[in-house]
Amino acid sequence: MLDIKVKMADVKEQIEEKIRHPYLLKYIKSPIIDEDKLLLLISILEQVNLPEKKTKNYAITTMLIQIALDTHELVSNQKLDPNQFKNRQLTVLAGVYYSGLYYKMLAELDDVNMIRSLATGIKEVNEQKISVYQKESENIDALMNSIKIIEYSLFDKISTYLDDPNYCEFVSNLLLMKRLIAEKTLFLQGGSPVIFESLKKLLLSDHMQTELSSEQKHLLVLTCDRYIDSSYENIQTCISNLPNMNDLLIQRVQTIIKQHQPAENIFVEEGF
Repeated sequence: MLDIKVKMADVKEQIEEKIRHPYLLKYIKSPIIDEDKLLLLISILEQVNLPEKKTKNYAITTMLIQIALDTHELVSNQKLDPNQFKNRQLTVLAGVYYSGLYYKMLAELDDVNMIRSLATGIKEVNEQKISVYQKESENIDALMNSIKIIEYSLFDKISTYLDDPNYCEFVSNLLLMKRLIAEKTLFLQGGSPVIFESLKKLLLSDHMQTELSSEQKHLLVLTCDRYIDSSYENIQTCISNLPNMNDLLIQRVQTIIKQHQPAENIFVEEGF
């Protein structure tokens, strides 16, 4: 466990060093590095006998892409005052800057095939984000599949490129579960997360502009829980087929699973 913690800390430090830009940090928040995705990425790369330098470079470049994609998602279309508008423009530029760092690193690696693989992943993520944000999903299964692609596509491309599919099903279900738990938490706190806005359109299309009743909120949360539970079952099956999973990843999976509180418990406790 110590070894992978050291590798994570080393990679994270190198990422932070690369994304540190004094001017940008004066106006926008420092980007968040998703440590769960970093842990998953290093765990996948550890399964393949790559040189240590290449493992680190693949991890850094992939996380730079993830940071760029996450940064662009922070850009809002709302009408803003001049100072807020400047922050929005700088957020866009920051996303472009982080993307540029990734391309620079891959160019230095002279790894054309990896560039192609990750470029395909970026394209898939952006296509599915458009579909989700424009509420184009025809049914709930299609919506959840779009979310899964958004969360997992980069990992899929790396696993395919490395010809190591063992972690694919596990990672896709874990990342979907984590995203759904986060969106459900935000919804229950009074927010309007994108997944629940899409669920509202699919399940309650006549109530898009009205305040939801407790029963309607309950329906949306129960629907979300159904997919969380399905992901949980798939994760358990995958873990039993992955005997070499490192202890740190197992601990993190257990922590994510414990964050899930079933809808029935929530609505009883909160009095909905």
